[in-house]
Amino acid sequence: MAAKDAAIARFLHEYPNAADAGRGHPALNGCEEVRWSEFSGCPAALPVLLYGLLDQAAAAEAQRVLTNTMFSIAEMNPAMPEVLPFLLRLAGDPQVPERSGLLDRLVTVADYSEPIDSGNEATALWFGSDSDHPEREQCRAVFAQYASVVTMLAEGLINPDSRAKLRQAAGLV
Repeated sequence: MAAKDAAIARFLHEYPNAADAGRGHPALNGCEEVRWSEFSGCPAALPVLLYGLLDQAAAAEAQRVLTNTMFSIAEMNPAMPEVLPFLLRLAGDPQVPERSGLLDRLVTVADYSEPIDSGNEATALWFGSDSDHPEREQCRAVFAQYASVVTMLAEGLINPDSRAKLRQAAGLV
């Protein structure tokens, strides 16, 4: 956790105005009300990264730090179902800097959200069972809740596999 907090501190040091860039953007309404630190491994300062996604100079670095904060090699952070609506709404805004990278992150979330085949012992051992990681199903529910946004986003993706992955996560196929 200390490493994640330090990464956000470095981000703020390098981009001191990034935290103010997204304040007031409708896609991020409510992000400060979430008690991020109540999620295991989630820093309380997560909104700084969400705001940074709207700063032209800081967006790429905000995405990198957010990705490192929310994913490990084998799993995503339990807070991802709370982060996902903000990311989906941001990705739906064509004015968001580094939008293509944000779309790639959403495809990654969709990929990590897939159910694990409990019959495959190696996969279940590596990634854990779905019962141990309810965030997978919760993320699929968020994708489904935002199916109209997912449909619009998927149409903008050039890669047909990425388009299919997002549609599948939202239950559209």
